[in-house]
Amino acid sequence: MVRFEMIQDRPDIPPDTMANWQRLVDLVSQLADVPATLIMKTEAPDHAVLITSDHPENPYPVGMNFRLNPKLYCQGVLERDGEFVVEDATCDPTWDDNEDMEHGMSFYIGFPLKWPDGSVFGTICVLDRHRNRRALLFREGLAQFARMVEADLALIQEVYLRRALEEKLNETLAQLEQRVEARTRDLRETNTALRVLLTSLDDDRKDRDQDIVEQVRTMVLPYLDKLRGQLTEGDASQVYLELAERNLKDITSMISDKLSDAFSIMTPTEIEIAQLVMSGKTTKDIARAMSRETSTIDFHRNNIRRKLGLEGRNQNLRSHLLSIS
Repeated sequence: MVRFEMIQDRPDIPPDTMANWQRLVDLVSQLADVPATLIMKTEAPDHAVLITSDHPENPYPVGMNFRLNPKLYCQGVLERDGEFVVEDATCDPTWDDNEDMEHGMSFYIGFPLKWPDGSVFGTICVLDRHRNRRALLFREGLAQFARMVEADLALIQEVYLRRALEEKLNETLAQLEQRVEARTRDLRETNTALRVLLTSLDDDRKDRDQDIVEQVRTMVLPYLDKLRGQLTEGDASQVYLELAERNLKDITSMISDKLSDAFSIMTPTEIEIAQLVMSGKTTKDIARAMSRETSTIDFHRNNIRRKLGLEGRNQNLRSHLLSIS
């Protein structure tokens, strides 16, 4: 059964294919000895001349349009879904008043042309003004030409679908790339925001810890010193006082910047020497840099060790400073 419904998504016929079909209909007209060989394109209810043979007696120009109706030869082809022959319309009451008789075309042979899915493309047909025995003998040849046209249609449709699929694939890939870029951008922005937040939180924590350390130093430890002055030597409370003081110092040392705390109990000269020690300078290097005697540098180094609690301990000063930095 021929499908007459409108198919919107169809490719245009390429110019080179149109040129090949023009050569084909011209060849058919020569082989069948007919004035008119046509490739008709159907877009129901219209039926128009797409390709027409180059013959001086051919009355059908390209673009000539017909409306499908029971008195149109080509509708007979479409209704039969196969070969349709009218040898002499003047002797056939069904066709003696058809539209082509206006041009005297009483002889007709036609075949349907279809897209690969079976829907109608149109027809290929030959017409003459008299019963044409040569054309009747050429019917099988015309059928083969019809198959050639349909093979072209199949190729055109395949190329069109492949291109459409490629375009759709490229569009999908482009959309995916855009989504990936957007997601990457969002993640980058989120990571940046998180880093800023974490940095802010870390700064807040350090500020809070420093406040706690400072409050303990200024609001607690001084009173412990005063309390110690009121205790007599050997008083049992002295032990608990020392224990409380040591615990407070341990707690504040864990939450403070250890290197800053260490520098806070040093003189400016000791801080300078400690920094040079941390950079890997020897006593001689430091003495030369500061224009001092090595004995003076050793004196300050011993003071630094004492203030850091390293006096009498076999621990490298530089290693200790680096460990608390």
